[in-house]
Amino acid sequence: MAKYSHIEIEKKFQKEWDKKKIYAYQTQSNKKDFVIDTPPPTVSGSLHIGHIFSYTQTDIIARFKRMSGKNVFYPMGWDDNGLPTEKRVQSLYAIQCDPTLNYDPHFKAQKTTEKKPLYKAISRQNFLEICEQQVLEDEIKYKNLWKHIALSVDWDQNYRTISPYSQSLAQYSFIDLYKKNLVENRLSPVPWDTQFQTAVAQADIEDRQKQTFYNDIAFDIEGGGQLVISTTRPEMLPACVTICAHPTDDRYKKFFGKQAISPLFKRKVPILSSEHANPEKGTGILMICTFGDMEDVAFCKKQNLAILQIINEKGFFIDIDFTSGLFKSENPLLAKKYYSELKNLRVLQARKKIIELLKQSKNLIGDPKPHTHYVKFYEKGDFPLEIIPKRQWYIKILDHKQKLLEQANQIKWHPSSMKKRYEQWVEGLNQDWCISRQRLYGVPFPVWYKIDDKGSIHYDQVLIPHKINQALDPLKQAPPDFKEEQRNQAMGFKADSDVMDTWATSSLTPFINSRWIFDKTQHAQFFPADLRPQAHEIIRTWAFYSIVKSYFHEKKAPWKNIAISGWVITPDKIKMSKSKGNALTPENLIKTYSADAVRYWSAKTSLGQDTIYDENLFRTGKRLVTKIFNASQFVKLQLENKNWKGLKPCCDKITETIDRAWMKSLLDMQKQALDNLEEYKHKKALELVEKHFWLFCDNYLELTKARVYQSKGRKEGLSGQQSLSGSLYCFLQLLAPYMPYVTEEIWKDQYDNSSSLHQSLYPDRNFLIQMSDKLSKKVNDNILKNHKSSSLNFETSDAFSSQATKAQNLKQLDTDSLLDEAFFILEEIRNQKSALGKSLASPLSQLKIHATAEQISNFDLYKADIERASQVDSKNIILEKKPNIQKPVVAIRLKDIK
Repeated sequence: MAKYSHIEIEKKFQKEWDKKKIYAYQTQSNKKDFVIDTPPPTVSGSLHIGHIFSYTQTDIIARFKRMSGKNVFYPMGWDDNGLPTEKRVQSLYAIQCDPTLNYDPHFKAQKTTEKKPLYKAISRQNFLEICEQQVLEDEIKYKNLWKHIALSVDWDQNYRTISPYSQSLAQYSFIDLYKKNLVENRLSPVPWDTQFQTAVAQADIEDRQKQTFYNDIAFDIEGGGQLVISTTRPEMLPACVTICAHPTDDRYKKFFGKQAISPLFKRKVPILSSEHANPEKGTGILMICTFGDMEDVAFCKKQNLAILQIINEKGFFIDIDFTSGLFKSENPLLAKKYYSELKNLRVLQARKKIIELLKQSKNLIGDPKPHTHYVKFYEKGDFPLEIIPKRQWYIKILDHKQKLLEQANQIKWHPSSMKKRYEQWVEGLNQDWCISRQRLYGVPFPVWYKIDDKGSIHYDQVLIPHKINQALDPLKQAPPDFKEEQRNQAMGFKADSDVMDTWATSSLTPFINSRWIFDKTQHAQFFPADLRPQAHEIIRTWAFYSIVKSYFHEKKAPWKNIAISGWVITPDKIKMSKSKGNALTPENLIKTYSADAVRYWSAKTSLGQDTIYDENLFRTGKRLVTKIFNASQFVKLQLENKNWKGLKPCCDKITETIDRAWMKSLLDMQKQALDNLEEYKHKKALELVEKHFWLFCDNYLELTKARVYQSKGRKEGLSGQQSLSGSLYCFLQLLAPYMPYVTEEIWKDQYDNSSSLHQSLYPDRNFLIQMSDKLSKKVNDNILKNHKSSSLNFETSDAFSSQATKAQNLKQLDTDSLLDEAFFILEEIRNQKSALGKSLASPLSQLKIHATAEQISNFDLYKADIERASQVDSKNIILEKKPNIQKPVVAIRLKDIK
């Protein structure tokens, strides 16, 4: 028997599928489209096992839809702009961008091998060129791995979020929103990452548990008295703008309306009443600073309080004038003395220093008290976020929360529970979507600002292009009606130097696929898409932002279905990811176990569920691949090289009752499996197929192989051959979305070498139902005929105590019961032989079966197969009627045992 070599097979079919474009979308087709809005993976190094997990689940659906007769549009995108790329390029080449430097056309970047290299400063254009070079290199590696894992992507439909095409769509989107008054440029406090020196949106923020301390600080009250405030951020004291307590807090009512004097810096701050304060937290009184958190931002905005900025974009404390203005102190010299200890320190250094100063001034009450709380971080950053006033572009989402909630009802969520995550995210929004990023490798805003005759920039006088035909860079191109020499000059213009949040582009993937403004016919055909597959952690970003853009541009939901995958987690339930340093690359797993086995592992988890990484599943998958191949080789031997063409003619030559019962159960299973796949329940469908496949191998093959072998050319042999061929055909089609390599190899070897299994079509559901009914009727007719001709007294048996119940129970004693009984008896014989150290082929001197009258009657319909399979003469089979038992009782006697 041939041996299956997955490495050779995988190489062979990768080339063949590519060459023949097996998975290409057919532009001229009468088939109904099925459009998939595929996740563009972030191009930042290498793919890991979590990517394989989720993308394989999508591919199963794509393959299923293709074999269901759909014209599948299945592209692949690369999300190749943004911070991950910049960060990777900086560390790979030991370079950093200095926008003040001139372009060096002769500069050649070299990857560094040093652990702590010296970073070389290069120009903006040089840096962007290296980013582009690196992502192209990484994309080739990604593509090769996707091909190896057999994603049935149409590689002619690639897109890149940094390409001129995608940039032009993103810029058009911005202009459309600007004209609809849905974007706004404003100076306001924004969460800021001091490591990357950029603003971040609410959706990019994650909470991390940190250990800190509560510090009790004493404030003097103007006119006498003292208040104690407990805070975890004493370093924000110079930016204190007010203190407040709850209106009902009797401890502090007498102070409302008075002024407090901040320690060290001797600034007057009002004492207000506000429900913002929690009487149960700390000392019950809050120090409001600009800004400790976003709640402070909301409070200051509501109270129209001044903004005192003390931290710069790099996270250092800046210089402050305490003699006048917003920071005016009652004792400027003392304030300056203390603040000089903080100036130019980072936040954590300043916190430590100010605690020392408060101790010295006797304003720190008691010792700091340990406290564990959650701190907000940029999801890719290493330092806590600060809130800094900066001018940014915002998409106005807060005014549209209800409409965005309603959009979720236009989409079918798989699993349905994930819709709640979306709703909770929208309901909890407290910020508009900040889409400005103070970075380099991204889509530029197509915006300039007017400069007046005195050289002042007017950010409220925005210049935008009349139309977008191609991507533009305002740092290189002048706005309409201006000349390049007017750049940064009085009565001229200044370009916006920021780039868009990467989500502002990737949120447009449904529009990128449909070619939106460039091909209105295709857009109408492809939008909304049929499916958006993605992971659950980016519901708040990719799903939400895509819904925002789709609603604002088209007043529609962007897709009809959304399929949410889970994470791969470690045994201690930590997500596997590159950022956490615990992710596995899949190449060695594929080499060791096969691509089909890795796909099998991916398919063994339902949508929305996390899976614990367990290598035993890869081993199970590999065993299944081997079993499929070996079973196919056995079937091939029984078919005498006949090319049995599928299922449709299977009733013609399937004459044996047990064959009909088996095929009927197989057709029912196939319909159930296809129905589950239609509902995106790939795991349940696989479980059905896998269970039936092992029944096929362990029971049906064992039961019928001797008959097929011994009766070739006769009616009973042809029945078995047709059933074996139809069974294998069915399993290949159902397993094809999960294990494309081994199934394709068998298909071409035994069914049709000129075509691909993956372009074959599943039987029509009505056909499956009709054929199942036809087979069921023939089986039931045989059961009834056998019962009527039986010499046993059925009228006194339990199930047939009356003629009325006989007809009713015959429905229950149909194909499934017949198969169950046959398989159970075979399993009992095999198990008992195995316990005696013998194989199923070991001959018996006696087979004794206790069973009900109905079971004994049914036994006649598969008796000959049991005789052959168990190696027992008909005369040595003893049947004894025993009422009131669920399963037959089987006893054997081997010929060589006395």
